[in-house]
Amino acid sequence: MSEPSSAAATQAGAESLWTRGSQLLLPTRIPLRLRVFFRGAFALLALATVGLALSVLIEEKIQGLQAYTQGFAKTLGQISARLRHPTGQLALLNPSMAPQPGVGLRPVVLPFSAIDFDDRSKVQQAVEMAGCGVRYALPGGQEAQLCVAIGSSPLAGGFIYAVGSVPSPALVARRVGERDLSAAHRVRVTLQMRGQTSRWMAPFEAGAEPLAAGSSLAQRGRLTGFVEEEDGQTADKPVRDFRGWLWRDLRCLGPVAAPAASAASASVDQPEDCLRQAFFSVRLPVEVFRDDLQLRRSQVVWPPVDLDRMLLRVQVLPPGADSAPLFDSAQGEPTAPFSLQALQSLLLPGETLNTRSASGAQVAELSGQLDKEPSAPLMDALIRRLPLEGYDTPLVARETITTSLGRYELTLTGDVRSVNRQLSVVATRVVGFVGAMLLAVLLTWLAIELRIIRRITVLTQRAARVSHEVKGPAGEIRLDVADLRGADELGLLAGTLGDLMQRVNDDVRREHLRAQQEKDQWHAVGHEIMSPLQSLMALHGSAEDPSHRYIQRMQQAIKVLYGQASPTEAFEATTLGVQALDISAFLRQVAENAPHAGIEQVRLDAPVSDAPLWVRADEYALEDVVTHVLSNADRYRRPGTAIELQLMTTAQGMAVHVRNQGPQVPDELLERVFDYGVSAEAATPGDGREGSHRGQGLFVARTYMAKMGGTISLHNTPDGVTVSLGLLRA
Repeated sequence: MSEPSSAAATQAGAESLWTRGSQLLLPTRIPLRLRVFFRGAFALLALATVGLALSVLIEEKIQGLQAYTQGFAKTLGQISARLRHPTGQLALLNPSMAPQPGVGLRPVVLPFSAIDFDDRSKVQQAVEMAGCGVRYALPGGQEAQLCVAIGSSPLAGGFIYAVGSVPSPALVARRVGERDLSAAHRVRVTLQMRGQTSRWMAPFEAGAEPLAAGSSLAQRGRLTGFVEEEDGQTADKPVRDFRGWLWRDLRCLGPVAAPAASAASASVDQPEDCLRQAFFSVRLPVEVFRDDLQLRRSQVVWPPVDLDRMLLRVQVLPPGADSAPLFDSAQGEPTAPFSLQALQSLLLPGETLNTRSASGAQVAELSGQLDKEPSAPLMDALIRRLPLEGYDTPLVARETITTSLGRYELTLTGDVRSVNRQLSVVATRVVGFVGAMLLAVLLTWLAIELRIIRRITVLTQRAARVSHEVKGPAGEIRLDVADLRGADELGLLAGTLGDLMQRVNDDVRREHLRAQQEKDQWHAVGHEIMSPLQSLMALHGSAEDPSHRYIQRMQQAIKVLYGQASPTEAFEATTLGVQALDISAFLRQVAENAPHAGIEQVRLDAPVSDAPLWVRADEYALEDVVTHVLSNADRYRRPGTAIELQLMTTAQGMAVHVRNQGPQVPDELLERVFDYGVSAEAATPGDGREGSHRGQGLFVARTYMAKMGGTISLHNTPDGVTVSLGLLRA
């Protein structure tokens, strides 16, 4: 079926009106889209800023946890190494050895069984390795040092060692047999233990053999010990087990010292009256210790349980009875040697070091210092809630330190939650920058919202009222933009929109006129065709007349198109009388009448059955559908070939397949051929058929099939094309 040329124009006019109507309605959606876009963009920017800050905090928290875990293992290694050193073992054996000013020193237990006090290099090396020396600041910027200790083994004899050094002028030695000990340099030792006080006075006695050439010593001699009574009187005979030595260096102390010079060359340039370092080593016989060792050899307790209650005072006296001492351990501010408290600086925040002896007694417990820098409570709460896997896993490590008096177990525990504190301090410092970024985002959004979006909203609201101001088919679109015109972008946009509305008004008026003309034309065409059809129906009124059926179809088509503005509107507005139809009988009648419609060689392949095959369809509409499909098949089939009409039963109903042999439909047109105005024209130029097919037949077929609840599809076969119709079972 073909329509007049005005139908295409009417359809084009309708589509143009629809397009323009859509364009008129478009501005009503622009403000919402702009607001959503800008607000969404700035919201995303703010969220991205916050997300970036949170991701950085999470990453810092992960790195902080990793660093804390690695530092935890490193901390235990450092502490173990320090405690395995003699200095650390001294701290383990004497956890409370801090000296107290004004009372002297308490003996400590050395990590060695005994000291070879007769050899200066050995005793000095032992004291320096153990780190038991307590330093005293002296007037004139000089320094003295003293170590009071006992050996770690009771088998060494139960002695107390006093080893130290003090700046001293040239030493004055005691002459052998001289009763007055105050005429020489001397060392006084006072020991308080178990309610008793013991005193020894040990004058310096120069050695008999001369110093070897190249020696670094200026003087060397013994310290011979005499028991001293409370009134200051000394015994006539020295104490046999009291042993002591005194060595004085060759090199002067202070700015005249020559550290790089040899001993021989230094002795030439050094003045005789300068201060030199005097080093003494004393072994005190303690009768109480010796009595305990003899009485309880098998059950001796070492070190003594009252060792921390013993007190030793050492004084180095110059010649003269009333002279001030060169050094007194009961005076000045002593500087404590290395102790377990010094390990606290190695502990990270949240780490705790617990030290226990082999018996299980706690020796010391140290904790890492927390960062004292303030942090915001809000940051503390935020950091705590940042997700991190394995964050609550406790860290525990153990190590055993072996000393001469037994083993000590170190237990280091870590609390990774202390990372929160450090990270919160950092977050508190940078929260101001994040806040500044968010403030900048807010200010920028307000500027765009007030200076741009608001003006666009005014323009958009006026454009939105246009659709409500159109009255009647010839209504005009009025958009007042006089107050919005200007030199900026929005002003130019308003002026352009006003000019565009004027051109749209002109186009709308023309479209209304053309649509009305086409409608009048269809009225006239329908009126003129209906009269001859009424006459033909009277001439071919018999139902047996083959022409009767086609005249009825022509009347039905005229009723469909009569009074409509376009063919597409007519077909889409048609109401079909769908009812039960015997599809087998219907197809046989179509195949028999096909030659009357000019379509030869139509072969029907249907199931052989006396029972009717009922489907839901409108008889006339379905006949139009099959006729359009047969016409297309006849148009494109190869000469001499037949058109196959096949009926098959499906799960939903019945399927009718129409096959022909000929050219295939291009793949890009398989779906589009059912659209109005699309035709796979296969006519060759010069055969008189070009331009005679307007792509309406398959459009009508799809429309009718959809109204009957059926389907229509087209696909290529190796030798032609097949159109499949699907009908629902009645």
